[in-house]
Amino acid sequence: MPVSESHQNPNHPTADAAQLFDEDELTNRFAPVFTRIAEGAVDREQKRELAYAPVEWLREAGYTKLRVPKRYGGEGITFTAFLALVSRLGEADSNLPQILRVHGGFIESLLESDDEPLRDRWLTRIAQGQIIGGAVSERTSVTNNSVRLTQTNGAWHLDGEKYYTTGTLYADWVDVTAHDGQSNVRVLVKSDAPGLARIDDWDGFGQRLTGSGTARFERVPVSHDNLYRRYNASEPRRNSLLTAYYQALHVANLAGISRAALRDAVAFTQGKTRTFGIPGESSPRDNPLVHRVVGRLASLAYSTQSISTSLARAIDAVSVARQEGRTDEQTYIHLDIQTFQAQQIVIEQTLQAATLLFEVGGASATSETRRFDRYWRNARVLASHNPAIIREAAIGDFYLNGKAHNERFGVSGS
Repeated sequence: MPVSESHQNPNHPTADAAQLFDEDELTNRFAPVFTRIAEGAVDREQKRELAYAPVEWLREAGYTKLRVPKRYGGEGITFTAFLALVSRLGEADSNLPQILRVHGGFIESLLESDDEPLRDRWLTRIAQGQIIGGAVSERTSVTNNSVRLTQTNGAWHLDGEKYYTTGTLYADWVDVTAHDGQSNVRVLVKSDAPGLARIDDWDGFGQRLTGSGTARFERVPVSHDNLYRRYNASEPRRNSLLTAYYQALHVANLAGISRAALRDAVAFTQGKTRTFGIPGESSPRDNPLVHRVVGRLASLAYSTQSISTSLARAIDAVSVARQEGRTDEQTYIHLDIQTFQAQQIVIEQTLQAATLLFEVGGASATSETRRFDRYWRNARVLASHNPAIIREAAIGDFYLNGKAHNERFGVSGS
């Protein structure tokens, strides 16, 4: 397969993307899987047990192919329907949406490509259940792409190391950025290829089970057919939905954490028979102060979910406009601004919900058997993927001066 240059075709139909779907039907369909995932979330957190089984349940249920168009064997659901499910999955266990975030981004990148053989090859594989992980970022003293793709005696191989390789532990294929001596390239390698080591050394205090650690390449064989794109890392991404996708998925996941905080606050309060400062048996569920806390948590969950849904609809609208050839660079800039505005509020409100949860129970709510602390830790790590303060400044500069700073717009989509 020839290597294609990186570009998008705004007239390319993404097929099925504008179809309407019954979100209630999808919610009901996946509810048993999400319930099963939620039931083991605390135990996995306490044991640092990687989520191999939950990923398999999602694969078997068809979650990993929901955005693949029907003509390739997927379901072609809208962003709005998909991100509603992401929130439900995030409520069950926020590790799971992040594990599959790169997988979803790879699907979206294919939908934007005008290389039909490339789309057919990989979207068909994904529809058959294969999962894509990513190895893009590095922990070096400068921003760099030090992984090298070289040729020896006619055979290509990869050498080097990546970090923040979210989802790679669970993947069938790894999407790697490398340099072949001419330019930066994207290449796919089998996750069980000889010489590839996937290491669970992610040391963040949250999202501990996402497999966001090291991928090490030592003469890993590469089929040249799987070198699918050349690109210039210094050029910003333009006319693409990918930046909005990557951040909207985090927003939906954060909304799920807010929902989980409300869920656990209600369950915890309903099961208690003691209220701080009141002698004897006194149910907190009858205490007006506890009512206020739960009322605030419910409002935060509603707000974060509403913002996520609004953003998803905006992405769907641009996706339809793209298919009809009605988009230009300003279309995508405005969408990115809307995405960053959503981030600012959802991050703040989710962190508030994750802290407010403890006000319903006093010291007993801090028990490690419940692991309520994971909501704040996970939300804080998700919020730290991109410096929100930089995004906030970019939003302000855009409104005041009409400027869209590429370096502030997170063109890497991380």
